Amino acid sequence: MADEAVFSARQLTKIYRMGEVDVHALRGVDLELFPGELAVLLGASGSGKSTLLNILGGLDVPTSGTVIYRDHDLTAADEAELTRYRREHVGFVFQFYNLIPSLTARENVALVTDIAQDPIEAEDALELVGLGERLDHFPAQLSGGEQQRVAIARAVAKRPEVLLCDEPTGALDFRTGQLVLSVIERVNRELGTTTAVITHNAPIAKLADRVITMGDGKITGVERNPHRVTASEIQW
Repeated sequence: MADEAVFSARQLTKIYRMGEVDVHALRGVDLELFPGELAVLLGASGSGKSTLLNILGGLDVPTSGTVIYRDHDLTAADEAELTRYRREHVGFVFQFYNLIPSLTARENVALVTDIAQDPIEAEDALELVGLGERLDHFPAQLSGGEQQRVAIARAVAKRPEVLLCDEPTGALDFRTGQLVLSVIERVNRELGTTTAVITHNAPIAKLADRVITMGDGKITGVERNPHRVTASEIQW
């Protein structure tokens, strides 16, 4: 990993107003992510993982604090700038696949490649995730794991510098989840994409270069993993 951070977040807070109650989703979070690393953000539901990921991805803004992406201050960006940032620099993978049912796997990925500056061809992106034989299948003809792999292909087809994954195996069984993780691992390794995966599933942390543990809206630990394993070696 290079020394210069892709992301540098300082003293991030996020407060949601729920009726008469203030909910503190983030409480003074400091975080850096580095080029080419695979980081796992580990924590229980409600620990602030998704809020942090959404802020890094430009889907949400903090109540206070700063996020610097390279030399861009995301917290000073307007909505148009954040939209451009998401389009040009970030790939997202969520627990639910968000595929368009009336489009084939190829066409779902092409939605991104048609607007990207230097895309991977849809066919090549699907080949990368092991779906080269399923190009013309519709989502209803694909298993949950295959749909998630289409979602990953769509995310990486625009060659994002950053891949942000929010519980990517949460809706999948163990074997299928293992396969999806192997695809994320391959993208990180072969494309050099800085990757952050959030999960509540502790064994997944073994994939990471660094494990960032969260609780009650704060980072409670950061640990470098000297013995990163492959997805096929994970048992949970």
